[in-house]
Amino acid sequence: MVVASQASTELGKRIAAELGLSFTGMIRKRFADDEQYHAFPEDISGKTLIIVGSTHTEGSHQELMDLIQGGRYWNAASVNVVIPYLGYSTMERAKRGHFEIPKGVTRTRQIFRARPDFVAFVDLHSEAVLHAHGGEISTRHIWTGELVVEHLQKMDLGDFVLVSPDYGFSKQVAKMASLLGCPHTAADKDRYDTDKTIVSQVSSVVRGKTAVICDDMIRTGGSIIQTAERCMEAGATGTAVLATHLVMAGEARQRFLESSITRVIGSDSYPGRVSDELLEVYSIAPLLARVLQNYLNIHLDQ
Repeated sequence: MVVASQASTELGKRIAAELGLSFTGMIRKRFADDEQYHAFPEDISGKTLIIVGSTHTEGSHQELMDLIQGGRYWNAASVNVVIPYLGYSTMERAKRGHFEIPKGVTRTRQIFRARPDFVAFVDLHSEAVLHAHGGEISTRHIWTGELVVEHLQKMDLGDFVLVSPDYGFSKQVAKMASLLGCPHTAADKDRYDTDKTIVSQVSSVVRGKTAVICDDMIRTGGSIIQTAERCMEAGATGTAVLATHLVMAGEARQRFLESSITRVIGSDSYPGRVSDELLEVYSIAPLLARVLQNYLNIHLDQ
């Protein structure tokens, strides 16, 4: 049975279709005091339960917890979770002396303590969260790079170069560049506040080419837009952006429209993102369905 949090319903339906299964909608109600009611529409006892849910908001995180624990309460044979976008994923460690809470780890630990059998994450900012359990849960970090390469090969980008906005993401960019047979480079970036960065320079390898700036997510877009500006200054003929998670917080969309960036390419991992004049959204449902099918085939055979 495939179910999903309310926000991830559309992606849940796509995954179910790829698996050749019917999607099962949860029964939901909201009481006058704002408490929320959830019920499975049928008996799940003895069934393999697949739950799809991004944790991009406080409510979505709690709803995922409820669905996992509901699966356990009603005796599902196994509870298997796909988290397309993990909220707080950039907060995987605490800075010394700041006494901050590393919510990327603590919230993932909450999910693990709800006792799912299997949890898959998509293009994590850091793999540190995978180890926030005691070894009793199967986890998978799904890299979307090969799917992205397939998508880029179908696009008319001309002569292009992949650009990482910092050296932290450069390994993934190098891997994609190798699959595409194109050059790649990384910008010099320094973070000086929570959502503030400075991008100082970009290699001249972008000269005469379209610079495709790659990252795991777009939050406010500040460093990506700065990287695009440095690319144009270094002689790029145009700029595009590629990111798995299209968070697009605050005024990010308007800032992109006012920049040199002609298109933003990303997945449907973050709920509510669809293609329009700026965004080009592809679905990760086929990839997630393959991972689930492979895992469950092995699991059920055992």
